[in-house]
Amino acid sequence: MTLTEMIYYRRSVWNYKAIAINTHKVKQCIESATIAPNSSNMQLWEFYHVTNPEILKKLSIACLNQESASTAQQMVVFVTRQDLHLKRAKEIMALEIQNVQTNSPKEKQAKRITNWKMYYRWVMPILYTRFFGLFGLARKIVVNIIGLFRPIVYQVSESDMRVVVHKTCALAAQTFMIAMANEKYDTCPMEGFDSIKAERILKLPNGAEVNMIVSCGIRDEKGVWGDRMRIPFDEVYKSV
Repeated sequence: MTLTEMIYYRRSVWNYKAIAINTHKVKQCIESATIAPNSSNMQLWEFYHVTNPEILKKLSIACLNQESASTAQQMVVFVTRQDLHLKRAKEIMALEIQNVQTNSPKEKQAKRITNWKMYYRWVMPILYTRFFGLFGLARKIVVNIIGLFRPIVYQVSESDMRVVVHKTCALAAQTFMIAMANEKYDTCPMEGFDSIKAERILKLPNGAEVNMIVSCGIRDEKGVWGDRMRIPFDEVYKSV
């Protein structure tokens, strides 16, 4: 399929056939999801590939027994890990330094390496650290003062950064669903679930949050409810 065909093939499927799907292919689609764009390349995510029937049943209950969950052959739970920001920043800094040493002209390497060290050793920890909203408040005060003199990103509160992490994870989920469509496998992203139950079922560590749960399978004849409906394109497209 072409990319456009994959995009149009994907539908939110509410009922799946009782036909097993290939676990390895689903895993490959999850691996494709790791290529999704993400903020500052921090990759503050994890993907839980659920194939165990008992866990699937428990997650189905946590998903309020939606048909998309109760008939799913497998599920993939997309989880944000903002709590890993220090570890990921250290890892990505090392990769960026290696990238500079491999691909940058020698006369520019020292400055670029210094910039990456500053970014991942200082900027990322300052932005992602949480402490009862206090760090976010301090960041907001600083950027509002700087904003009086030059353009700056104002969305730096702790809730703002949580949104950034969840947006990034959602991009990975979308990439996964398009990859699944290429395999003629179907999916349904679910946000209506008991997050506390889901986190307990998966035994997620403190600091981890469920972004969305994506059910997987092969669509039943009644699995897609009617035609796709969208707001007219002219209402949402703005050329400036």
